[in-house]
Amino acid sequence: MRCRSCNRLSFAYICQECHETKFPINIHTRVVGDMDVICFYDYSTIEGLLLSKHTKYGYRVYKELGKKALYPFLKELCEHELGDIYLIGIDEKPSGGYSHIATLTHSAKMLTIIPYHAKLIDHSSISYAGKSLEYRLSNPRKFVYSGKPNIQAILIDDIITTGTTLQYAKNTPS
Repeated sequence: MRCRSCNRLSFAYICQECHETKFPINIHTRVVGDMDVICFYDYSTIEGLLLSKHTKYGYRVYKELGKKALYPFLKELCEHELGDIYLIGIDEKPSGGYSHIATLTHSAKMLTIIPYHAKLIDHSSISYAGKSLEYRLSNPRKFVYSGKPNIQAILIDDIITTGTTLQYAKNTPS
C-alpha cells in the first residue's frame, strides 16, 4: 500500500514520517462554554485528511487518526483509574457506508474505555458546515440521547469550529 500523503510504500495508510512531519499531534485545550475541549491537531494541518471522510478511503484515515492521537491520550487517562468511561460519538450517522465519528470512537476501545455507538443522534436536518456562529445559534441541533443515564462520558467529534455542536450535545437530557 502507499501513504495517502507522500505516496511512498507503507504498511499504514499514512506513513510514520508523514505523521511526524506533516501531521504532528498538537494536544491543546480550549474552553468552550463550561467545557474543556481537548484538540489533537491544528485544523489547518489535517484539513485534507478530515475531508477524506467523503471518500472511499476516509474510513482508514479516521481509524489511523484515532489510533495515533485519541488512543494514546485515553490510555494515559485510564492509568488514573477513573472507572469505566464511555466514548459517545456526536451524531454517528453513517454517510458513504460508514460513520467517521464511530470509526474514531472504535479506534480507542480499551479495557475501561467503552465506545457507546449511536447513542447521541441529531434529529434535525441542519448542516453547520461553513455556517456562521449566528446561524448555528439560531438553528439549534436537536440531539436525542438513548444511552445509560449518569455515566462518565467523553464526547467525540471530528472538527470543532465554534463549539455550538458540543454545547448542544452536552446539554442533551439523559
